[in-house]
Amino acid sequence: MILTCPSCDTRYSVDGSKFPAAGRTVRCAKCGNSWHQMGEMTEAEPESVAPEADSESAPETPAFEPEPASAARAFTPSLVTVAEPVPHTPLGPKIAVVAGWAGLIAAILLIGYAAVHYRQHIASIWPQSAGVYSGLGLHVNVSGIDFRQVEYRRETEDGQVVLAVSGVIVNSGGRELPVPQTVRVTLSDASNHELYHWNFKPNAQVLKAGQSVPFMTRLASPPVAARHLEVRFAKDGS
Repeated sequence: MILTCPSCDTRYSVDGSKFPAAGRTVRCAKCGNSWHQMGEMTEAEPESVAPEADSESAPETPAFEPEPASAARAFTPSLVTVAEPVPHTPLGPKIAVVAGWAGLIAAILLIGYAAVHYRQHIASIWPQSAGVYSGLGLHVNVSGIDFRQVEYRRETEDGQVVLAVSGVIVNSGGRELPVPQTVRVTLSDASNHELYHWNFKPNAQVLKAGQSVPFMTRLASPPVAARHLEVRFAKDGS
């Protein structure tokens, strides 16, 4: 028969014939708890099993040799230390963060490129931006009308030296713009001191966005000391 300690639930396999039907007092070998255990209901009760002595002087002992019902109760398991798992961050949020930063950097670079590449368009629409570009060392023409491919050469006609200046006037803005009607050419010496200047009128009054018009002007007998040449728009009559 199987006995179970009501205190610690330890189970024992014992010979049921040693227990009379009226039962007897037994003690748990593990926790020392005592209880009255009824015997199995049989027709004949073995006479070899005697009830527990009532003498207070004799120690109470179990009437059987307890055997663990299973190996799990036969010993106390040793302490096992389990390492805590390393927190794992899902891969999805990491990819989203990296993609977000990459998108932000790409947007900043794209804005920077557009601000530099289309600075003439921006300056023509928002003239105040010219100061910002100038501070960054970038040349802009607020009016949107600029000079390109400016060249000059000395020629001889009828024994006289002639300075020929040519180039292109272009609308670098994003909309149709009027062309200033006074262009000034200035000659200066090696120290950038002005030696002579003259004005001429361009061949167009209005240029569409991206449109250009060539120009040519000539000066007979230019100053011999001239070393630098500047072409710019001037106010009418100045």
